[in-house]
Amino acid sequence: MEHLHTVLNHLLMGFGVALTPANVLYGIVGVVFGTFVGAMPGIGAPSGIAMLLPLTFGMNPTSGIIMLAGIYYGSQYGGSITSILVNVPGEASSVVTCLDGYQMALKGRAGAAMAVAGVGSFVAGTFGTILIMLMAMPVANFALRFGPAEEFTIFLLAFTCLISFASESRSKTLVSIMLGLVIATVGIDPFLGRSRMTFGSMDLMGGIDFITVAIGIFGLGEVLIGFEENIKMQFTKVPRLREVFPTVAEWKASYWPIIRGSVLGFCVGAVPGGGATVASFLSYSLEKQVSRHPEKFGTGAIEGVAGPEAANNSATAGAMIPLLSLGIPGSGSAAVMMGAFMMWGLRPGPLLFEKDPQFVWGLIASMYIGNVLLLFLNVAFIPAFVRILRLPFPVMMSLVVIFCLVGSYSFGTNLFDVWTMLGLGVLGYLMKKLEFPQAPLVFAVILGPLIEVSFRQALTMSRGSLQIFVASPVSVCLVMAACLVLAVPPAWPLVRRVWRKG
Repeated sequence: MEHLHTVLNHLLMGFGVALTPANVLYGIVGVVFGTFVGAMPGIGAPSGIAMLLPLTFGMNPTSGIIMLAGIYYGSQYGGSITSILVNVPGEASSVVTCLDGYQMALKGRAGAAMAVAGVGSFVAGTFGTILIMLMAMPVANFALRFGPAEEFTIFLLAFTCLISFASESRSKTLVSIMLGLVIATVGIDPFLGRSRMTFGSMDLMGGIDFITVAIGIFGLGEVLIGFEENIKMQFTKVPRLREVFPTVAEWKASYWPIIRGSVLGFCVGAVPGGGATVASFLSYSLEKQVSRHPEKFGTGAIEGVAGPEAANNSATAGAMIPLLSLGIPGSGSAAVMMGAFMMWGLRPGPLLFEKDPQFVWGLIASMYIGNVLLLFLNVAFIPAFVRILRLPFPVMMSLVVIFCLVGSYSFGTNLFDVWTMLGLGVLGYLMKKLEFPQAPLVFAVILGPLIEVSFRQALTMSRGSLQIFVASPVSVCLVMAACLVLAVPPAWPLVRRVWRKG
């Protein structure tokens, strides 16, 4: 009860911060822009956050992060719009929504599908925010016991989760991580003060900034892929406002999928490497397995919309737990947000709750407000969103390119950053073509310096002995968890085969 009383007091303080006129305005801008980002194929939340990040330089940190967080969870709402109406997912996590959402649209039930997606997203987002409120502080208090060795082992666990739970090839994920770590080493050695991998260039002495990497890999890389694929949208009839209401039977069919998706999505999102895409696919599979009529899936089953849409929104909330409490991003979007934290001199992790409580609780309170705004936007303004999306795809992508160029230049007002961004954009394009995951590279760029410092500090304390990484119960448990995470997925098919034979 004491913990709950403390949390409620902090939340009231957070609402006092989040409800100031400026922060409400920035929250509205974030969720509206996030909805459009999610609805536009080929962009995605990481790209949207990276592109808008330079515009937050003149803001205070709380307002800036509230706006970026609005883009983050707002994009999950927006991804369902094009998935249902156009059969083109705006977000990777909305791919599953196409399977039944578009079929419902062909049957004249597009409004019902989008309303259920909006309500499911609202319920899941609110559920996830409540869990953030209850769990973040205990996790942060526990993490206060961590020294350099424990910090390194938890980073190790994060990367093993990223590799093990990757939807792409594990070996390709490892290559992406290694490439990101190489980029992170460019600049000055933090311990010796010597230049590393600068090749005599003064422009590289300060390293390659994460904003340049994020804009190039996520923003420009996705645009190049979009131009090549030349996505064309074939719209179904735009639903009128009075048509955006499901029947009683559709609400009943959506009730349990929304609850199951909310719980499943939060758990998956809290694991680094899980993310909203994995959560939505798992939710769809779960709903198909528990359904009495699995044959309806793929033909317009509303459960196939409600569950995955709840799961991907709950996963975005789940990713905030390790980000705020441990300083470990749970997704590509959270990785870009972590970079924004550090840009303002805020180190995500256990000390953040003690040093900047108004900032943390203002952010958490803003997520409640943002979810209410998004529910209103995604029900009342569906027809307006659809009409705006009728802009030609090349026009939308050209605007994104302009955002990328301006954003990369405005951070350091240096043309070298623009050229670096263009080069990284080509790299992002090639990674997408060769099916190398992009998010692990950005993870590694942001976490690389932190891992290096904790590793070298631990070795300094132990005079070069690796035993320090198994010297405490916490670090031993984390190392064992990392080994288990790597071992379980390859062994699972064998275990399942033996179980069936038994």
